[in-house]
Amino acid sequence: MALSATAGLTYGLPSLATLRRLRLRVTPALAGVGAGDHVALTFDDGPDPASTPQFLDVLAELDVRSTFFVLGSLLERSPSLAREMVAAGHELAVHGWDHRPMLLRGPRSTRDQLVRTRDLVAEVTGRTPRFVRPPHGILSAGLLVAARDLELTPVLWSAWGRDWTAEATPRSVLDTLAPDLRGGATVLLHDCDCTSAPGAWRSALGALPELAARCDDAGLRLGPLAEHGLRGR
Repeated sequence: MALSATAGLTYGLPSLATLRRLRLRVTPALAGVGAGDHVALTFDDGPDPASTPQFLDVLAELDVRSTFFVLGSLLERSPSLAREMVAAGHELAVHGWDHRPMLLRGPRSTRDQLVRTRDLVAEVTGRTPRFVRPPHGILSAGLLVAARDLELTPVLWSAWGRDWTAEATPRSVLDTLAPDLRGGATVLLHDCDCTSAPGAWRSALGALPELAARCDDAGLRLGPLAEHGLRGR
């Protein structure tokens, strides 16, 4: 029993990195802390033909590229949208096949989630993804081992907008981001409401122009993780 409990603790220990302040101090690279003159813009949970194209339109108007952490189950339904995202200069990364926390999976299931999504992204877009972010940002030993074997770099975030709630607005997103919006930050937003309150993505969409303006005013480049100066594989 003691051995089983110890094994479970060891498997789940990486989940402590979900505590944002803790990971910023202990594992800044995992938190997505990159180049001091750059802010990485990332989105989770898509692609969704009902919302993602609207993000693509606004990002095109702003001349900003970003990283989309996609779910394989949604990508499978909208391959043409994924190709449109890549054609527009955006980067696709792995969020898993579905949104079930990785701590609820064993090592084999975790690896399967990453492999299926990675391979589908590569098949659909012709580009093999470089980064992985687990659902809910909850890490496990199984995910870290699988990511290393698959040459995927785990990246969480250092700033978020809490844009998934029913109460979220563009202003609340900006206010929540503000304390952590600085050079080297990785910003988490959502381009889909598949795991959020219905229509919550509109709060992130509405915040984008002001977010881009604040970065520009501060002399910070806003772009994808590929340009963030993180250590590679």
